[in-house]
Amino acid sequence: MPHVSRRGFLQTSALAAVGTLLTPSLQAKNLEMVLDKNSIGKSKWELDTPALVVDLDKMEQNIKTVHTRLQGTGVGVRPHVKTHKCPAIAKMQIDAGAIGVCAAKLGEAEVMLENGIKNVMMTTVNVTAPKIVKAMALRKKYKGFIQAADNPQNIQDLQDAAKAAGIKAEVVLDINVIKRSGVPPGQPALALAQMIDKMPNLKFCGILAYDGAVQHVAGFQKRKTQALKTFEPVVESYEMMKAAGLNLEIFSGGGTGTYDIMIEVSGFTDVQVGSYVFMDRQYNEIGGAKNDKVFDDFATSLTVMSTIVNNYYPGRLTTDSGAKAFTLNKPNPLVIGEPDFNYNAGSDEYGTITFEKSNKSYKVGDKLEIIAPHCDPIVNLYDVMYGTRGDKVVSVIPVLARGKSQ
Repeated sequence: MPHVSRRGFLQTSALAAVGTLLTPSLQAKNLEMVLDKNSIGKSKWELDTPALVVDLDKMEQNIKTVHTRLQGTGVGVRPHVKTHKCPAIAKMQIDAGAIGVCAAKLGEAEVMLENGIKNVMMTTVNVTAPKIVKAMALRKKYKGFIQAADNPQNIQDLQDAAKAAGIKAEVVLDINVIKRSGVPPGQPALALAQMIDKMPNLKFCGILAYDGAVQHVAGFQKRKTQALKTFEPVVESYEMMKAAGLNLEIFSGGGTGTYDIMIEVSGFTDVQVGSYVFMDRQYNEIGGAKNDKVFDDFATSLTVMSTIVNNYYPGRLTTDSGAKAFTLNKPNPLVIGEPDFNYNAGSDEYGTITFEKSNKSYKVGDKLEIIAPHCDPIVNLYDVMYGTRGDKVVSVIPVLARGKSQ
């Protein structure tokens, strides 16, 4: 982006403040409308559909498991809230021992910070003037907010904005692994790290790197080999920065698919697990260290309740849960208890099931429980998720960061 002056940042900040005057009241009104408190005490099979349901016992066990598996390795847990978008779940993760959380979007970070999550690190860069001004305002208000950077102009703009805000802002350098975001490793990364370190209003805190491509590689050994190989240039960058005397309190990255692999990366401090709290079909099928066919380190806690709305044709059922309930159609959603069902969520409003055999006959109005293809975008479709123990709804959890794509 073009260089923005101190005056420009202050003008943008003033305009941004005007635009958010009504946000708290609107959010409160909307929250009261969507919180379906009358559902508490009901069976999940009585919920109106499509409904997003999370088995709290399984989710809590998943949260516990990641810490148990990493105990004694020196690698901490910094969960990614882009998966659940719920401050309530983030608090559970913090209470279990997470050192903080990650956020992909500034809007997500804001929701977390304003709802009691003290340590939030953005894994994406803020390059536009409105975002930079807002980010610095958040940092001024919340000391535990850390931003990412990956290019010289952005670093200079962050410096100018931090100076205008009268703060010293913490920054991590994003290093490229899959040619998506981040600075190339090696000398370019070192130069930017040193640039951040020299800025009077910025504090260089370390690096992050995320290999998204390797997370779903099937077969644990294959995934491990690929993950460690792709991180070799990042480790070299880390060693260069260490030799240059830079602060490297943070070396963050990885994800659910590599959470137990990153412990072998030199200098690595914390893993950015996200989907582990819920799991989905994509992750279930990659295999783990102990089961090469099924990734069973974590239980599938997130499901979608759906209703059959049409059964006129043999070997074919229609549900009320299509693309607007699942977002992704590949891999297909999985109907629990019906392994031979082929579920197509390609239609906006309807899901279509085709099958040659089923374990029971179905009539209009019957409910199905379905495993999601990919949990992150599905959560973003719902205002709330219903927390259950057994089959009973015990809580309604607002997805406060839903739609926070800016």
